[in-house]
Amino acid sequence: MKLTGNLRTEITKKSKYYFFDTGLRNAVIANFNPPKMRNDVGMLWENFLMIERMKKRSYRRILANPYFWRTWSQQEIDLIEERDGNLFAYEYKWSKKNLRPPGEFVKAYPEAELSQIHPDNYLDSLT
Repeated sequence: MKLTGNLRTEITKKSKYYFFDTGLRNAVIANFNPPKMRNDVGMLWENFLMIERMKKRSYRRILANPYFWRTWSQQEIDLIEERDGNLFAYEYKWSKKNLRPPGEFVKAYPEAELSQIHPDNYLDSLT
């Protein structure tokens, strides 16, 4: 299964970058406030989970092609792993509000397995 739903709305040439050391990230943006005082907790959460998922793939020798999916209408999936001919999608949410999956993704890739990862269930996805 290839990640080509033939959607004209998909963005195919964008990249996302993550920091192995979020302290360095905080230094770059000059923000060391505690989580309750930050407006970027969701981004820090996503960064943390992406790096931990990368470590898990490495430690367990999980061979996968990782992708980021977004449309021009700003629907997105944080991580898609293409492995063993299947798609596994991971949506990382700091808040359990608005846990609906992006409709365009579900229509384009109905066979993909979608997991929504939040603070109550994240350990299951990393262990």
